[in-house]
Amino acid sequence: MGGGGREHALAWRLKHDDPSITIVAAPGNPGLAQLAECVPTGIGEIDKLLALARERRVDFTLVGPEAPLADGIVDRFRAEGLPIFGPTRAAAQIETSKAFSKALMRDAGVPTARAITCTEAERARGAVREFGAPVVIKASGLAAGKGVIVCETIEQADHAIQDMLVGGVFGVAGREILVEEFMAGEELSVLAITDGERVLPLVPAQDHKRLCDGDRGPNTGGMGAYAPVSLASEVLMRTIIDRVYEPTLAALRARGSAFTGVLYAGLMLTSDGPRVVEFNCRFGDPETQAVLPVSTLSVSFGETLACVARGDALPEGARVSASAAAVTTVLAAANYPEKPRTGDTIRIPDGLADVLVFHAGTALRSTGELVTAGGRVLAVTGMAPDFALAQQASRAAAERIEFAGKQFRSDIGWREISRRAGAS
Repeated sequence: MGGGGREHALAWRLKHDDPSITIVAAPGNPGLAQLAECVPTGIGEIDKLLALARERRVDFTLVGPEAPLADGIVDRFRAEGLPIFGPTRAAAQIETSKAFSKALMRDAGVPTARAITCTEAERARGAVREFGAPVVIKASGLAAGKGVIVCETIEQADHAIQDMLVGGVFGVAGREILVEEFMAGEELSVLAITDGERVLPLVPAQDHKRLCDGDRGPNTGGMGAYAPVSLASEVLMRTIIDRVYEPTLAALRARGSAFTGVLYAGLMLTSDGPRVVEFNCRFGDPETQAVLPVSTLSVSFGETLACVARGDALPEGARVSASAAAVTTVLAAANYPEKPRTGDTIRIPDGLADVLVFHAGTALRSTGELVTAGGRVLAVTGMAPDFALAQQASRAAAERIEFAGKQFRSDIGWREISRRAGAS
């Protein structure tokens, strides 16, 4: 289910592991159409999706985006006895309500930033002054990856509060906000498949949220990612499982809302250890495009997902290792993220070496012409045994792909390059 770069990467991995597999994508995109049968059913049409799963007698349904999870699609499918990969509506609140997530972490003792939940602007402004600047203002609900604003000054924070609580810039998602302590450190993204108790983390990644090189410009849904991250040692990953995943999953079970699917933890590596920035209830985008190509599973990716979708335990002894390095560069449309322009012709040259090109916001005209159809248009993943070579391959391909107004960062993985240079 879905039609973005994340879904294209998921389908690619399933097909890569088992070329005989048949994939139906709803609604899909022109890139997915090369791997799957695309049907024009929207992610919000749950009754039609149920009928489609029954008609095609699918082994399981894989939910890509968060919106149908928030709408309770997993609950509906399970009620009909249909295997589906993803959390229930109640468990998905770990992403759909930042206030819920923060309270859950507080009760479970999971390390995270201090935060105050507010529905009134005056209370929020008071909370800003209590924390001081820099400070983070977050819309509690789903805001398409754009509801988090890092404010360097009190004035910027007041402006963000006014926009959300008074101006309604994020609609229902911003009627409740969190004023949150700023955390300093380096970010790490961990995507872990879980049956509700056991945890199977994939290769850790690092996302790049800012639009421009050097982490400048506005926050976006993500301008690129790389994996693996050299900071993510075995000791650190064990700490993350012990202090973040296991208590979080136990807390959800205790509330009668066991989480199954993939739990994404966005972490800040602070001087006090890893602390949670946010949870997502689905595969991250664009992290998935970097993580899946280089995550080697001891049990096939498809069978691992199918076990969880059926309600079974994760395969005993399942393990993941990194087979190579991957760097994903997002190509965004003109005027992204404010008002992305659509309809620009895309030219993807033949002979792009050592890369995968995942379609995110593309469409085909009746003439067969490929055009831009969203904010983030393509995700170009370079792969190589060496990180620098993967970065070079991704950047070179991003430069060669053409469409008017193309925006991309040329420095995805810059912290990793700096770390490696310092180590040498």
